[in-house]
Amino acid sequence: MKILKFALFALVVFSLNMSCSKDKDDEVPPPVVVKNEVNDYVWTAMNLFYLYKADVPNLADSRFPSDEAYTNYINGYSVPEEFFESLIYQREVVDRFSFITSDYIALEQQFQGEFKTNGLESNYYLQPGSDTKVFGVVRLVLNDSEASTSGLKRGQAFNAIDGVPMTRDNFNALLNQETYTLNLATYNDNGTATPNDDSVDSTSDTVTLTKKPYNENPVHTTKILDINGSKIGYLMYTSFTSNYDPQLNEAFGELKAAGVQHLVLDLRYNGGGSVNTAALLASMITGQFNGQVFSKLVWNENLQSENTSYTFKNNAPGGVGAINSLNLEKVYVLTTNRTASASELIINGLSAYIDVVQIGGRTTGKSQASVTLYDSENFSRQNANPNHTYAIQPLVAVSVNKDDTRVPPNGFLSAMEQFQMTEAVNFLGVLGEANEPFLAKAIADITGSGRPFPSIDNNLIPLKDQVDKKLLDNEMYIDVLDHLPAFQNLR
Repeated sequence: MKILKFALFALVVFSLNMSCSKDKDDEVPPPVVVKNEVNDYVWTAMNLFYLYKADVPNLADSRFPSDEAYTNYINGYSVPEEFFESLIYQREVVDRFSFITSDYIALEQQFQGEFKTNGLESNYYLQPGSDTKVFGVVRLVLNDSEASTSGLKRGQAFNAIDGVPMTRDNFNALLNQETYTLNLATYNDNGTATPNDDSVDSTSDTVTLTKKPYNENPVHTTKILDINGSKIGYLMYTSFTSNYDPQLNEAFGELKAAGVQHLVLDLRYNGGGSVNTAALLASMITGQFNGQVFSKLVWNENLQSENTSYTFKNNAPGGVGAINSLNLEKVYVLTTNRTASASELIINGLSAYIDVVQIGGRTTGKSQASVTLYDSENFSRQNANPNHTYAIQPLVAVSVNKDDTRVPPNGFLSAMEQFQMTEAVNFLGVLGEANEPFLAKAIADITGSGRPFPSIDNNLIPLKDQVDKKLLDNEMYIDVLDHLPAFQNLR
């Protein structure tokens, strides 16, 4: 009996040992949680560079007590765009401009002035007496574009697309198609100065346009006018695109050779671009301030060592060479609400040195600069993560002039009421011609001639639109490559 009890005891012990051994062998280690690589890069870049880092609690260095907490946080967002947006400080009030893109190749093309367009840029308005019907007026036709070869001209009106009348609800979608047909119209002011009895009348004329890849030379129009013995230079400049700096300098070479005494710089449709190009343009307008500070960039608390000054130059690399400077003490700048960023930097930076006469409407109000950050060890394009093509363009620095004055958040507006203007629906005029209303205003001030102005209708306000919206609209950007030594070991 004792033997049997012992045998049973031994069997139980053996069974327990086997059971325990089996349990240990079958234990599955906890799964390894993989960080969302795009969100990880976005958070790291924003934590280091974002101008408003101190105002976003989730970007604080001490925000996460453990790597696990951080991983759970970034993995809580499956869409990188939503995650990026969650890190933006007061989107509607403070940071209206930072963005993320899933296609940095397209972004890079835009930096080089390449994008898809048919060359048509327009203002859009409600038809007089209607709360829903919309019409467009061509404000700009890009040189050598489809719109240009189709014969479209500044000031032409249209009220339907593909035969469909334009409304508040449909005009953006209709005009964002790859190919469409404009149904042209005429704007009839009925000979009065108010829009109450105006009408938009359909015609049978049509123009079909297709969007194609396009390289834009931002030096759109250069004219030299001789009026009452005054040599006046006019330049319509549409974006601060650095790879066209040589063409910009060539245009100033023409103005200089002609002996212009006055310059009217048209930035009405210029949404910004390269800070360095803005400094070059300022150097071309002046020339007498070589080596002095044009603008300063102030970074966040992480990167105070990167605070940068951009100076006036008399020579520049990149095929520019010797700067063609006009040595002016006064410049006229034409503006609208589409004038932004680097365009406003021109006004702000130059006004500390020379007389800047602003003619037109209130500008956008953007004093912050951005930079393109890629998913790489130093956030440059080189060795970017091949698993995706995301890049972010966050605000990283504030631009101020030599006196530390920044662009007002609500933009620049001329303090002199006689220089405040909006574009006329019934008479936009031809760019560079002496009777174009904005240029005519500048000429009248230059010559003191009191030149007569055409009868214009200023009572229609353009609608906000999303037609052919470009990523770099309203951007003022710098190159991370300029700061690589400091960024090598940040990540």
